[in-house]
Amino acid sequence: MPDTQDTQAQDAQAPDTKRAQQSKFPRGLIIRLIAYLFVGHLFAFFVYLLFVLGAQNQ
Repeated sequence: MPDTQDTQAQDAQAPDTKRAQQSKFPRGLIIRLIAYLFVGHLFAFFVYLLFVLGAQNQ
């Protein structure tokens, strides 16, 4: 009988842990997202700077 009580207790806790895992983003995804946003903005700034400097030389 103790086994069924342990199983029921684990089943009662399982939805909470599943819900917590589904609501969180993986850590690697967040790091890549921040890195891509930073690199993307850096590249956009570089292209903008090229256009600004190119317009001054005409």
